[in-house]
Amino acid sequence: MSEPSRPTRGTEQVSTIARHGRLKKSHPIRTILKVLSGALAVLFVSGTAVSAYALWDIAKDVQPSVTLANETPGVKLPNIEAIEGGVNLLLVGSDSRAGQDGVFGDPDKETSVLNDVTMLMHISEDHSAATVISFPRDMFVPIPACPKEGGGTYEAKASQKINSTLQYGGLACTVLTVEQLTGMSIPFAAEVQFNGVIELSNAVGGVDVCVAEPIDDWRTETYLDAGTHTLQGMAALQFLRTRHGVGDGSDLGRISNQQVFLSSLVRQLKSSETLTDPTKLFSIAKAAAGNMTLSNSLSNVNTMVSIAMALKNIPLEQVVFVQYPNADGTSGGQSGVLPLKAPAKQLFDALASDQPIALTGDTGVGSVIDPNAPVAEAPPAEEAPAPEAPAPDASAAPADPAVPPTPDVVELPENVQGQTAGDYTCSKGNN
Repeated sequence: MSEPSRPTRGTEQVSTIARHGRLKKSHPIRTILKVLSGALAVLFVSGTAVSAYALWDIAKDVQPSVTLANETPGVKLPNIEAIEGGVNLLLVGSDSRAGQDGVFGDPDKETSVLNDVTMLMHISEDHSAATVISFPRDMFVPIPACPKEGGGTYEAKASQKINSTLQYGGLACTVLTVEQLTGMSIPFAAEVQFNGVIELSNAVGGVDVCVAEPIDDWRTETYLDAGTHTLQGMAALQFLRTRHGVGDGSDLGRISNQQVFLSSLVRQLKSSETLTDPTKLFSIAKAAAGNMTLSNSLSNVNTMVSIAMALKNIPLEQVVFVQYPNADGTSGGQSGVLPLKAPAKQLFDALASDQPIALTGDTGVGSVIDPNAPVAEAPPAEEAPAPEAPAPDASAAPADPAVPPTPDVVELPENVQGQTAGDYTCSKGNN
């Protein structure tokens, strides 16, 4: 999400193809009943009683949803347990000032709506790994023809910055663009503005982040000394927005700075057992329902909670944050970054086949490895070597064909930057 001084510029499967979208004009009573049914399911499973007022409070705050094409209406909601199968979910951070606090700028002077944060989360089919890919806002990509809210379509664009997709055709257009770029179908999507980030960070109780060098950014009023800081509310939002305060002052530095925050958030959620507690997840889902624009497929409490619970057993080392591989370049006389097709193909081929990935590059220009990171316990001292195993018996029964073999790990090239949730990193101030 941009800074104010920037110049203007389950049990039944939901369809996994999103081709066009429009704002869904839901009947308010139907919307309320849908949310209430999800909330009651959470309460039934968790065994926790809450007042009728709390349920009404969720329903009254739910935002209009966006319909992604080929979604199947009326599908059965998933149970409050880990969702079945894999997940592709797109999260978009909008720089729109509409409906936001005046501290972010005058909404009456707004001239564009840009998705300055675009992240795709992929959870593998067997829930053994999760990958979050951040797309640089200034990366030139082809934009497909996107539907207009009032009917008709916007013309396709051969090469535009990816953060312009939100203004062309809203959240559905961003989904279409990322699908075309990655070859992955995306059935779930969400858009969040500044106030939504504030409320979501409050819902998780703040996040501890490490700062290696002081961050001094007057544009976002982010002033942090070296050390560990617990960020919540406005402080968390401004930390995620800061660009000039970290790395080399670029959006790429901001991405790696955001990954410091996100990896710490995952460690915190797992250590507090939030991902196994429907009651805690319910409170986060409530904040999301009231502060985000969700795709129709995502706009119920059951689905949000079940997706979050799919992360509960994934090891930290298999939660990977990746920056879409790119290099400096120009298009149409504009400067920005260009996609690197070969490493990107290697990345998305691995994800499509649910192969685990390993990073060999660094964490990016906005972060460094934490020198004070916890040290893993040393393995026990080696014992005397065990007797040599006998040669295999040729008459022994073959391996069970019903048990799939362990997929090979795909090592990504060094020009793919990022980190895992198991990597303790610190934000690198821009001095």
